[in-house]
Amino acid sequence: MNVEAMDPQQYDAQLDVKRQKLAQLFADFETPELEVFASQKAHYRMRAEFRVWHEGEDLYYYMFDKAQNQKVRCDQFLPASQLINDMMPELMAALRPNQVLRHKLFQVDFLSTLSGEILVSLLYHKQLDAQWQEEAQALKQALSAKFKVDIIGRARKQKLVMDRDFVIESLPVNGKELIYKQIENSFTQPNGEVAIKMLEWAIDITQDTSGDLLELYCGNGNFSIALAQNFNRVLATELAKPSVDSAQYNIEANQIDNLQIIRMSAEDFTDALAKKRSFRRLEGVDLDSYDCNTIFVDPPRAGLDDNTLSMVQGYERILYISCNPNTLLDNLKVLDKTHKITRFALFDQFPYTDHMESGVLLERR
Repeated sequence: MNVEAMDPQQYDAQLDVKRQKLAQLFADFETPELEVFASQKAHYRMRAEFRVWHEGEDLYYYMFDKAQNQKVRCDQFLPASQLINDMMPELMAALRPNQVLRHKLFQVDFLSTLSGEILVSLLYHKQLDAQWQEEAQALKQALSAKFKVDIIGRARKQKLVMDRDFVIESLPVNGKELIYKQIENSFTQPNGEVAIKMLEWAIDITQDTSGDLLELYCGNGNFSIALAQNFNRVLATELAKPSVDSAQYNIEANQIDNLQIIRMSAEDFTDALAKKRSFRRLEGVDLDSYDCNTIFVDPPRAGLDDNTLSMVQGYERILYISCNPNTLLDNLKVLDKTHKITRFALFDQFPYTDHMESGVLLERR
């Protein structure tokens, strides 16, 4: 964190620097005009984590400022959602006088939603007992007068939940509400408003496509649920079990009837498509019945592995969302041989940082 960089008056200039950097990074490729999707200038992060400092009777949140090389007290936090900022002082005021809940507390994590729900995780350097549980339930009761809140206590090999370990998000996408179950400690898009813009962009660039969609790294079904309207069928893969469980909930909540999610890694699924190996998890799934002309990938920071990279080149259209422009650049050096970039976007998920989220649509040459 660099506190000095978080100045809303400087936001537009900082975003323009990112735009120039990204355009320059991909200057060797033939790209269309870069579409830039800005963030809110404040209160844009739906998640936030704070360390807790004990100073006599006082107790407060802090973060470490790398630029100043020191810890900074955070009674409020500009990037965090308004809901998190509203919760922060209320929670701390309740924790300070409570010896059971504050003892050996070292971190507080928040997960909030645009729909008004918030999840608070309290992390400890001690084992949590029945007395802690009783006090935590009373804390939830007190906070529930103002907030739709659930509380989790975490310690070594221990997780106590009061009463849910998830929130239900509702995102307005092109005038329609999409429902997403988001589980604590699972990946979710951190910037709610920009996540909506990403979904709407992906829907826009695939609206005139035909056939089926294959999606790798689908998480909780974030994109696949939004994109299902544009395809006959969608087949998606995800390895993390909590994300797959959330995706199944989200499919039902959004009444999607043409989406199937398989719990597999992208690497294993690539081998299955190539018929290199058979997998028990694919029993009853007729991969040959799918007519996937489009593939969607949103890989981790390392980008696509060589096998997957080779596999995606077999599709007419490749929709690639990237959280690391450098690995996207490396992957495009291969993909550019068979496909051309027809849409190019910058999504400012992380204002006031160097982080750039980007998206490209590639179509066969």
